[in-house]
Parts: sequence; C-alpha cells; structure tokens
Amino acid sequence: MRTDFLVIGTGLAGLNYILKVGKNNPRKKIIVVTKSNKEESNTSYAQGGVAIVQDPKDSFSNHIADTLISGDGLCDEAIVDMVVKEGPNCLDDFIDMGVTFDRNASGKLDLALEGGHSKNRVVHFQDATGYEIQKALLQQVIALENVELLDHHFALELITENNTCLGALILDEKKQKVRTILSKITLLATGGIGQVYAQTTNPIIATGDGIAMAHTAGAKIKDMEFVQFHPTALYSNKPSSSFLISEAVRGFGGKLKTNKGVAFMHKYDKRGDLASRDIVARAIHEELKKSKDSHVSLDCTHLNYKKFRQHFPTIIAECEAMGINPQKDMIPVVPAQHYICGGIATDAWGETSIHRLFACGECAHTGLHGANRLASNSLLEAYVFSSRSAQRSVELIKKDRIQIISNKPVKHKFNGANKLCKLGALHVEIKTIMWESAGIVRNYKELNKALKQLQKLKRIVDNEFQFAYHALEMYELRNLTIVAELILTASMEREENRGGYFNSDLITEPRIIKK
Repeated sequence: MRTDFLVIGTGLAGLNYILKVGKNNPRKKIIVVTKSNKEESNTSYAQGGVAIVQDPKDSFSNHIADTLISGDGLCDEAIVDMVVKEGPNCLDDFIDMGVTFDRNASGKLDLALEGGHSKNRVVHFQDATGYEIQKALLQQVIALENVELLDHHFALELITENNTCLGALILDEKKQKVRTILSKITLLATGGIGQVYAQTTNPIIATGDGIAMAHTAGAKIKDMEFVQFHPTALYSNKPSSSFLISEAVRGFGGKLKTNKGVAFMHKYDKRGDLASRDIVARAIHEELKKSKDSHVSLDCTHLNYKKFRQHFPTIIAECEAMGINPQKDMIPVVPAQHYICGGIATDAWGETSIHRLFACGECAHTGLHGANRLASNSLLEAYVFSSRSAQRSVELIKKDRIQIISNKPVKHKFNGANKLCKLGALHVEIKTIMWESAGIVRNYKELNKALKQLQKLKRIVDNEFQFAYHALEMYELRNLTIVAELILTASMEREENRGGYFNSDLITEPRIIKK
C-alpha cells in the first residue's frame, strides 16, 4: 500500500494532524492505523481539561511561570512560550470543530483550578474532556474522503533507509496478515507507556509502541527517567488499570487526609493540596510509609454535593459502583503511573531525528514538560504540535517532491501460529519490577538490580520473539521491555533529583523537595 501520509494513532494528536492535512489537501491520501477500535486512546481517558489562559486576571506569563516551576528547571522556555500562547487559537479551533465545554450561569467558560496552577484556567467538559474532544474530531475525520481508517491494525516496525522513514509494517489483526505501507510522511501518535507499571491510569493499549519502534529504528529518545505518577487514583485491589480521580477534584476543594481524617499536605508544600503532582505523590508515599496503610483518603464530604455531582458525574458513578458514597465517605486513593514526560525527541515542528518521521502527543518529547508535567498541559501540547507537524509535513512534500523508492527488502514472515511463552506472567514480572524499583522513590542499588532482572527477561522475550514474529501480544511485550530498559538506564544515569525523578541516594534536602 502507498500513501502520502501514514498516521499511527487516533488520539487528539493523530486526529488533529489528519484534519489539518486532510481538509487543506483533499488530493493527498492519508492512511490511519490504530491497534484497537478508533475510539480507544489515552485522549479518551483525559478527565481534567485543557489549560488555556482565558480569565482577565490571568496572563500568559502566569501560565508560563507555572509550567516552568512544575518542570523543575528542565523545560525548554521557548517551547513553553510558544505552546502557552497558542492556547486561545486551540480553544477557538476546538469550538469550531464542535467540542462542547462547560459554561457558568452567565454563559462564560467554567475555568477549573488544578494542582500547580496559580489561576483558574482549565477549560473542560464535566470530567470527560478528552472523550468529548476525541468524539468531535473523530466525526470530522470520518467524513474526509481522502482518509482511509484502519482500526485493529497494529504498527510492527518502521521502514527506514538512510535515516529516512519510508512507512511501516502493519499487522491486520483480524486477518492475521502483515501489510507494508509505504508513505512519504509518517506520524507517530501512539500515546503512553503505562502498562510498564503495575499501577497505572492508562488503558491496556498503552504499551509504549511508538517510543519502542522509534528507538529500534535509531531515533533519539530523551528524558525517559521522568515518569509522572498521578497522586490520586481510586484505590482498588483489582489488577486492571486504576481509575483516575481528577486533580480538578482537589481544585474544587477536595482535601487529602490520612485514613484517620488528618490533613497532611500542608506539611510538605505551602500550596497544600494544589502542589504539583510530583510533590503530592511523594507526600502520599511518605504518609503510607509511616502508617503502613494501603491508601490515603480524599475527603469531599464538606463540598456542595449538588455542584460536585454536576462537575464530576463520571467520577461519582465510578465511586458508587465500588460502594463509595462521596457525600458521606472519604474516597480511597493511591498514586499511579500516569504520564511519561520523556519520549521521542522532536524539534519545534514535531520532526524526529529520522527524516520524514514525526511524533506528537505523549510519545513525543518536545521540551514543554521538563521534569514534570503541569496538569492539563498535555492536550494543549498535542494540539499545538500536531498542527505544526501537519504544516511542516505538507511543506516537505511540496518542497522535496518526495518519491517513495526503496530497495530495502521487507520481512514478511509470519509465525503467529507457533506456541507462545507465558506472555501474561512475563508482563506481570516486568510491571512488578518497574513499580518496585523505578517508581515514585528510587535508589541506585534497586535500579541496578532491576536493570539486570529486566535484561534477563528481555533475552527471554527476544528469544520467543523469533518464534512468534508477528503476534501482536509478542510485539507489545517486546516494546514494554524496550521502554522499561530505557527508563531504568536513564534513571541510572541521572545524578540529581528533578521533578518526577526522586532518588533517595541523592537527598541533600528534606525528603520532599519544597518549591
């Protein structure tokens, strides 16, 4: 198959890129692949919203300062400035595309407050903003005649030659057939890496596929040690992905407390419950270490319950399904892996170190987040960089008059019928190693031990891989081992604590770093 543009992933980054390219270039062909159904992505699970300056009392400089503080000195200031100032254009574009945002009684946008923000600036749709955005954009993508959308198609490998991306090998999951898709431009918009960890808010599809593929192809990967743990995932002893309790709940007035009802965040940061995520996650870690409890509690019993239910219907429904009444009961919460701040290194236009290969969204490292992501900056980043990537991609095609010519033989062997090793058990082992050794608090001894354990597992996986070359689950497991090794290696190399990376061997101040 041949196409002008190949897009891998149907979250916000992928969909916005498709619209920006497809609407303005109706004669250019776009093939879109997604390994699950087209509605499933990390975007659809984003509860909070989009951080955009709207209040007259707010300013770009405030938003920029909040982002830089959260990033703990490692943000690219030029990128932060660019992304923040694109906020109003992003909002107008979303509204034009049919996205609905909550408004107050006077008809103005209801601006939420989240951790790390000094002002109310998060535009949202209840507690399901990502789902609302994805739904609106997907409807428009489906209507484009020059777009071919292939769901249940899994990207196996990138095809590269002379440091140039020429497309990808794609597995048709239903027909169990491998397709070669040659493309003038390829975009990776594959989301996060959550399934590397035992506790995560990410869906089961988040296996770091884009980062692993790019790394295998030789692309530059950066800052993988900066893994963000969301402080408040709903506590459950179930092995599935954790349900997120949005940061906006604390912005609404929810208070973190021990299970004995004692508030504690004021001991760790002057911003209390609205400190940045790295600080709140470490504070909870410390409290659990002291109490030996399995979770802490989020107290919302003092809030106006009618307004609380109106703002957070999805969260309340999930709590009630677990027998928790937030009007009377404190909500049990624990930290869980939520976001990777590192990823495939890109320039200001989203292009990677491999020519004609772009990356946007959570799989990309743009320089915006630094060592720790500010709440609700990710959807804004995905919009800004997918828009810029679309612009640069079209320019490249027009400038270079790209012809797809490849003399490189493409492998097509398929051994999916062969007996696989116990993939589930290996996956559990990887997640356990990463949670225990590369989690909220790390140390070099455990990191070194974990790296040796992981490399042993990686050899097992690589050996099995040759006997089940094109089995989706085998590829996912292989990708997980690649991503886990990248995180552990980067963690071993870091020599100072910043943001989401905290190593107890490097403590020179109180255990929780106050900002």
